Amino acid sequence: MEMTETAKEKKYNGTGTSATLLAGTAVLLLLLLFSGIETYGQLKSTYEVRWVGQCPADEADSKKSFGKRISEVIFGQKPQEVIKPFGVVAFSRDHYLIADQGKGTIFEYKSGKLNELKGITKDTPQFPSLVGMVRLPGGELLFTDSRQNMIFSIDDHVFSLLSDTLSLVQPTGIAFSKKTGEIWVVETGAHRITVLSREGKVLKRIGERGSSEGAFNYPTFIWIDDSGKVYIVDSMNFRIQVMDPLGNFLYKFGENGDATGYMARPKGVATDSRGNIYVADALFHVVQIFDAEGNFLYSFGRQGQDKGEFWMPAGIYIDEQDYIYVADSYNARIQIFQLEKN
Repeated sequence: MEMTETAKEKKYNGTGTSATLLAGTAVLLLLLLFSGIETYGQLKSTYEVRWVGQCPADEADSKKSFGKRISEVIFGQKPQEVIKPFGVVAFSRDHYLIADQGKGTIFEYKSGKLNELKGITKDTPQFPSLVGMVRLPGGELLFTDSRQNMIFSIDDHVFSLLSDTLSLVQPTGIAFSKKTGEIWVVETGAHRITVLSREGKVLKRIGERGSSEGAFNYPTFIWIDDSGKVYIVDSMNFRIQVMDPLGNFLYKFGENGDATGYMARPKGVATDSRGNIYVADALFHVVQIFDAEGNFLYSFGRQGQDKGEFWMPAGIYIDEQDYIYVADSYNARIQIFQLEKN
């Protein structure tokens, strides 16, 4: 496919080298860690990606070193500062939740103010490895902690476990199917997907370790669109697998490489209202866009700390207005973009 001039100017290099597979938690940590621009690029000369805003709004905050942010929290200088955002869920452009791995908590950004989510207090256990979040119809929030091997719930400011009988192995990505009313959670350490009822009862498990269709090698993030189609980041197979609402394999796309359209450290995945698929890549420091069949269209971003640039982006969320929220992990911010039709 012919790339536009804008796209030609924004090719990004990555090592593309497969990481040496380590055992257990070490592998998960590897996966999770690498884990004024108005118009940011054009897509097939029909759409454009536009930078909209960020949280924190102060660029100086996002350009602090990771160590500086940690020390400020330890010594109480800026207790409400985001340290390492890993996931994001949006209610609107001015209201969203941020899973902060660096501080082990969830922040709520609303109308320009940033606070820890109500229900999470100093008496509530902190979460050492927050990864996935999903908001259920009715407002309940579910989130995973891969180190504690649990799914937590906050409903009407009340904190609880979804279920204390689940035996999960490093749960990471989590999503809800409006089509079936089921909760899908990725078990990275078990190389499988577990499907739960709203009450947290195991309904079925999908996949095993491998590289064939429907098998996984350290899967991480997950997204379910309004039709019930499921998109799973099969991280160390360097691909996205797509399944139907029942968990049957449909197709896959992506492979390891350092060229445009390939994948090196795929992280968050989401879809927009047109069916385009967005994949954040932490090693390329970009978000890549594919069509509904998995054909590469365009990528935006590059390594850096300015507007529209990323440093190991992780989770991604797209709302009903096609605003794109990216957890710019090591820049300690959420950046917001929009795909607009020319």
